[in-house]
Amino acid sequence: MATRTALARHLIAACLALGWNAAAQAGGLMFCDRPAKVTATVQDHVLRFAAVVKDELERSGATAAVVSRAGLDLARFGLRYSHAGLALKANPNSPWSVRQLYYACDEARPRIFDQGMAGFVFGSEEPDQGHLSLVLLPEAQGAALQAAALDPQTPLALLAGEYSANAYAYSTRFQNCNQWLVELIASAWGAGTARREEAQAWLRERGYEAEPVHVGRMLVFAAHFVPMVHVRDHPDDDLRAQTMRVSLPTSIEHFVQREAPQARRIELCYNASHIVVRRGWQAMGPGCEAQPGDDVIAFD
Repeated sequence: MATRTALARHLIAACLALGWNAAAQAGGLMFCDRPAKVTATVQDHVLRFAAVVKDELERSGATAAVVSRAGLDLARFGLRYSHAGLALKANPNSPWSVRQLYYACDEARPRIFDQGMAGFVFGSEEPDQGHLSLVLLPEAQGAALQAAALDPQTPLALLAGEYSANAYAYSTRFQNCNQWLVELIASAWGAGTARREEAQAWLRERGYEAEPVHVGRMLVFAAHFVPMVHVRDHPDDDLRAQTMRVSLPTSIEHFVQREAPQARRIELCYNASHIVVRRGWQAMGPGCEAQPGDDVIAFD
């Protein structure tokens, strides 16, 4: 098992729902590992970072935001963000809790889960540093998505019975967290249905693209014995090209920006010394270094 876990850490993870809440200590390819212990200083930094995130959300005037975090280190795939959910001001769990799909290890099935912002931030593989992206939705789109997300039936109707961390974005055989989110967006913004097939059809009509990610032979091979990773839903042509088209936060953000041009983006990061807040669609570079126009909040 240790060998498989080590292998899995280096494979693409479409989502992680790890956090301090025991119900969310599973997801992606982590084999339900418990999160690593962190120091008191790191805990303090994460809690202060989460407070800054919530303050930005509160001051934005929005009611809903697509929120993405860096979970596993996916730099080798040219990716930063692995897991996305929906932060809602009216979330019954607490204001700005994140409604998301996670994999319940004890039940071996996907679930919909509300998680406070601090727990969401703690889902990073390296909790001593992290990146988070907020896409603040305009009033009309935000209200529609919030209504769909808080409806007693819609989120569950769009939930697949089988989870796959690398689920093919244009199939209903499996599902990962990001795929559930974008299908919820489709249901709220135009598909007018809680059926996955119709939500995906609407996404295709609107030009939603899950860009191919080159994963190499290792992941294609590993799918035969690594839990929560599957290739049966991926087209043969993609597998021969060693690529997979998986719903990831960046694709969702691009789609939201196109469908809701008034949407605003805030990207935040933290390290051992400070927090950086950037407003706008220009992505941060490597590390957590401020550029002109960014806000910097120093840790004491």
